[in-house]
Amino acid sequence: MSAPFDLLLIDDHPMLRRGLAELFESSGEFRVVGSVSTGREGIALARELNPALILLDLHMPGQGGLDTLECLKRDQPEISVMVLSASAAREDVLPALRAGADGYLLKDSEPEELLAAVSACAHGQSRLDPALSRLLASSLGERDSSTAATRIELTERERQTLTLIAEGFSNKLIGRQLGISDGTVKVYVKHLLSKLNLRSRLELAAWAHRHSGEAS
Repeated sequence: MSAPFDLLLIDDHPMLRRGLAELFESSGEFRVVGSVSTGREGIALARELNPALILLDLHMPGQGGLDTLECLKRDQPEISVMVLSASAAREDVLPALRAGADGYLLKDSEPEELLAAVSACAHGQSRLDPALSRLLASSLGERDSSTAATRIELTERERQTLTLIAEGFSNKLIGRQLGISDGTVKVYVKHLLSKLNLRSRLELAAWAHRHSGEAS
């Protein structure tokens, strides 16, 4: 059996943190190495412990979740950060995804769904609550309609990378699948974000599903 993933919880509700800790510890797949109530504490603990995954609330007193997310992704981009929030509002979801969240789940998710999604994220895959998929697709549709329709030219490797991103593959898994290095995959991802005028992997995945077969 493989070693459990180190998990850090950042949420200002102590009872929720306690319940989440019990849920993840009981699964045997995770080890909760920290549980804090503020973004500043979370950032400091992440630097000290370097966990595999962080579960982050957005609305907290003091330094908010979005600022915390941006700081974590800037300082420790190798750590997966999944947002767990009560908010499904557009003004919360889209900025979090564009700031680099590796997933966004709602707090009313069933425990089994939460465990499965966080497990997938720990293994390098992106996860978006199904209730939010339409919101993201709508946002991309508005962006499409605001620009002139152009034929987007992608290289063969870029198309392959985009397809695997849409399937939830991490950079490491994409590299293994295509026989290239993680660094090369990062270059392809950067090119895709630039060409498609997007800012996150989840947006790339949604774009790929929306425009299947259009890019050449």
